[in-house]
Amino acid sequence: MNDRFSEELFLTNETGRMLYHKYAEHLPIIDYHCHLQPSEILENKEFEDLGEMWLRGDHYKWRCMRTFGIDEKYITGDASYYEKYMRFAEILPQLVGNPIYIWCALELKRYFDIDEPLTAANAQEIYDRTKALIAEKHMTRRWCMEHSSVRLVSTTEDPTDDLACHKALQKEALFTRVITAFRPDKAMFCASPDFAAYLGRLSGAAGMPIGSFAELLAALEDRLQYFRDVTGTTVSDDGIPWFVWEDYTREEIEAIFAKARQNGTLSRKEIDQYQSAFLFEMARIYRRNGFVMQLHIGTYLDANTTRVRAIGQSTGFDCADDSSPVKSVGELLDRLTAIGELPKTILYPLDGTKIETWAILAAGFCDSGTRAKVQLGAPWWFNDQAFGIQRQFEACANLYPVSLSVGMLTDSRSFISYPRHELYRRVLCSYLGALVERGEYFSGEEELKKTIENICFNNVNEFFGFGVKR
Repeated sequence: MNDRFSEELFLTNETGRMLYHKYAEHLPIIDYHCHLQPSEILENKEFEDLGEMWLRGDHYKWRCMRTFGIDEKYITGDASYYEKYMRFAEILPQLVGNPIYIWCALELKRYFDIDEPLTAANAQEIYDRTKALIAEKHMTRRWCMEHSSVRLVSTTEDPTDDLACHKALQKEALFTRVITAFRPDKAMFCASPDFAAYLGRLSGAAGMPIGSFAELLAALEDRLQYFRDVTGTTVSDDGIPWFVWEDYTREEIEAIFAKARQNGTLSRKEIDQYQSAFLFEMARIYRRNGFVMQLHIGTYLDANTTRVRAIGQSTGFDCADDSSPVKSVGELLDRLTAIGELPKTILYPLDGTKIETWAILAAGFCDSGTRAKVQLGAPWWFNDQAFGIQRQFEACANLYPVSLSVGMLTDSRSFISYPRHELYRRVLCSYLGALVERGEYFSGEEELKKTIENICFNNVNEFFGFGVKR
């Protein structure tokens, strides 16, 4: 029984092992969607210890710790990072089959060259070793990105953000290019109690009045162009917890906007009409400004309202849902296609059980002139583990050429989560190797080399127009 990290992790066949080690292993990373804080990249502080590296802001680990009944003090509470680390170390060996076990093993190996499993028995020894290495190598935020050969990272900011940290970062000669994604969700959530106040903040950021839906769109486009001018980004993110297409007229949307601006109560139909109009018009804005539209579909936010009120949002209480029908997103894409204004689009369905239907939808809206104009994004959030990745390869390849994929992202708040790209690449090469060894693919090694390099680096670089050098 192997009791050490194996460099053949997930490489279940000889061809896959050859492909990974020869072509995928050393490719640089483009991480085009994450939740790192640009202020942390700018400050570039050295980490305190492995506890901070692992448990600061990582809701994946927080959820696991709660399932074991660990007191919240050691999760998001006021315990030290050392104390949190020790409690986490107690449960890690019991996370058999869970991606957190593999992620932690990869992170220990790649950043600290530790290949033995972490247990309660050796937790103090590994803590001391990693703390010494952090100090010796001056492991800062940027060090982690450089160590992982991350050539570009895209954070995510609200349109009201002044991008002060990004402006400062643009002046520095960094190994990793740092851009941001434009995320206008708060302007879409017209039923939110904060909607009117948010409009005021957006108005101030754009320097223009927002007294109508048309003026809202003008302000958002102004901020989109500001984001592009500051960082050179072409990335947008739209989160869609629920979306049902509902026809509307311009007059109806203006009336709904006026009611929402006054904190009036909206019907479900009015909310659906507003969101339909909002996504439609934002897509047009993305297209004329050269942005890629990314739709994150099917999040069920704040499921445990009691704990969210006590601890806060984005702390591990979000789930997956199917409240955004494929047909509604299809209606959006169809309306945009009809007027010739469909932008490049990436769909990220969170409900992995319906991945085939989303792959079929994406393929139905591709046309001449653009490779993979509408495509499935990386398996994300609850799907970014070996099973979810493998499942998506199977679904995509059957219904949409997997070779056109823009590859993996971290979707993470952690500076040492880049081995998730490695995990993805290992599963990819094993998948391709299995096809070869079963006789299902026989076009040769050179074509497979091209496919691997495209999925892992070239496709995303070209699709977003990043211009990153390998």
